[in-house]
Amino acid sequence: MSETDYCELCDLPESQCIHGRPPAPPAPTPPAKRPAKPTTRVRKSTTSTAASAPKVVTKSAPRKWTPPAAFAPLILEVLESAGGSMSADAVLDELEAQLADSLLPGDFETTPEGELRWRYAARRARQKLLTEGLMTKGSPGIWQLP
Repeated sequence: MSETDYCELCDLPESQCIHGRPPAPPAPTPPAKRPAKPTTRVRKSTTSTAASAPKVVTKSAPRKWTPPAAFAPLILEVLESAGGSMSADAVLDELEAQLADSLLPGDFETTPEGELRWRYAARRARQKLLTEGLMTKGSPGIWQLP
């Protein structure tokens, strides 16, 4: 081996020396991912107005059954007329009498547990009234106002 084979800075052979080697090329960077496209559908207007923007179309299906929020004010009304306390079955019977004409056909279907859907919705409305403080838990089977 000759003198030119050794590095002057570290006294190592140039094949092992970091001073005699060129720097390693930088690692390639992966391409940036594109953001996901929104799934909102846009319908273009068929009328030709210069300033019209595309309209967003939202589909709403007709309701199959009455939502629990529709029962809440009626439950409070029934309890107020009964003096603030009533059995759960009596409240539900009174609700059925008042809503006989406005209940939807789907309200008379049963839940997987076998309960009528409108009764299930009324019980859910009671739970919301309890959390809002508009009703209190009474004895089992008794619904009451605070």
